[in-house]
Amino acid sequence: MVASGLEMADLLVGFGVYLRLASLELLLFASVFILIFGAGDVLVDALWLGQPRARKTVDPLEDESRPHHRLAIFIPAWREAAVIGRTLDHLASSWHGERYRLYVGCYRNDAATLLKVATEAVINPQLRVVVHDADGPTTKADCLNALWTAMRADERDQADRFDAVILHDAEDYVDPGELAVFDHALSDYAFVQIPVVPLLPTRGHWIAGHYADEFAEAHQKELAVRRLIGAPLPAAGVGCAFRRDALDAMSERGNPFRAESLVEDYECGLAVSAAGLPTAFLRQRDGDGALIAVRSYFPDRIDDAVRQKARWITGIALTGWDRIGWLTGRSLRALAGNWMLWRDRRAMLAAVVTLAGYLGAVGLVASEAIGQASGTDLAHVPDQLRILLGGGFAVLTWRLVMRYVCTTRLYGHRQGLRAVPRVLVSNIVAILAARRALTRYLASLAGADLVWDKTEHARPHGSAASRRAVS
Repeated sequence: MVASGLEMADLLVGFGVYLRLASLELLLFASVFILIFGAGDVLVDALWLGQPRARKTVDPLEDESRPHHRLAIFIPAWREAAVIGRTLDHLASSWHGERYRLYVGCYRNDAATLLKVATEAVINPQLRVVVHDADGPTTKADCLNALWTAMRADERDQADRFDAVILHDAEDYVDPGELAVFDHALSDYAFVQIPVVPLLPTRGHWIAGHYADEFAEAHQKELAVRRLIGAPLPAAGVGCAFRRDALDAMSERGNPFRAESLVEDYECGLAVSAAGLPTAFLRQRDGDGALIAVRSYFPDRIDDAVRQKARWITGIALTGWDRIGWLTGRSLRALAGNWMLWRDRRAMLAAVVTLAGYLGAVGLVASEAIGQASGTDLAHVPDQLRILLGGGFAVLTWRLVMRYVCTTRLYGHRQGLRAVPRVLVSNIVAILAARRALTRYLASLAGADLVWDKTEHARPHGSAASRRAVS
């Protein structure tokens, strides 16, 4: 029995040694890439913090200088019966008296959504129901192309032409001042994006809240820096307007939206810049001081969040990379654009780095516990790695500070403080989404079709965010 106990102790120590070595290797790998990623993040932060804070207001009710472009609104809808009715009611009340035509795309095998939209069309003469001639789901881009075809048919019948197309999703709360912003901006820009502000449910904010934290950074800082350095601006798919010359440029090969793409919005924004047309990301306020933005509830369940993030990663970091490639040339604009493309496409590698860091940290703690139990120092960290880990810790601390700042400016201090632990939720969702994205991408290489892997939408009662959020 004594010999057996000694053997078990030796085995435990041996396992602890191997665990320590594996953990140190994982931490070395993670710390190097955290520093590489962090250097770029700090540069983006510095560029953003160095910008002057202009505060432009637009009052659609008292604006007599509006150009009044003829605007078409596209909303693709697949299995959106739970939310589309309230979306259309809110849109009609928010844009009462505005000049626009609303096109909502439904599928012939989605009777529930079709019935909801058709009911709204009875009371809203500005709404046209477009029924796709294929069974759903196809892709969101394919549905948008069906709306494009319907709009073109209306133009031929009415001998008139729309000046621009605005994209929205079936769950969006549009802003009353949105059309006024687009009206002015489309005179100077071929593509315009306004901020997206995720709404927080009164309960279950941990998963839905990580979207708020990420968009608070992306749509206060990231897009502003892209515009500052002249990099192409990606579209968010909602709250974005494309002028007709931009759509015509994207339609040279047929339809403007690439039906095989999972992130047609992102690619369209880049395509406008590639065509040499001017683009803009605009943060403006109405006469009451409220930020003019698109507001929406995002998934509050882990499986829905993973599915949505996986679609983004598949479309941007994998299949999109295959189609778009990199910007050519050695100009500063091309270098800036490729830097931003790299930041968009690093999601798969970032997930691996995050997972390695977590596993390495847990393994090191476990080896220390084994060492304490056996009276052996198993968790010694070499001095060189201590320096790397210290640098990585400083970078991560800075990232948490910036996330707190961005979330606080939009949602207040309470949500800013919650944003710090919610980083763990962001990382877990990113790791799971990366795995799903890679699986889907490999399946597509083997011949599987990429279809609309739609996230189920719902509108919880109550919201922890106000339209008068500070920016």
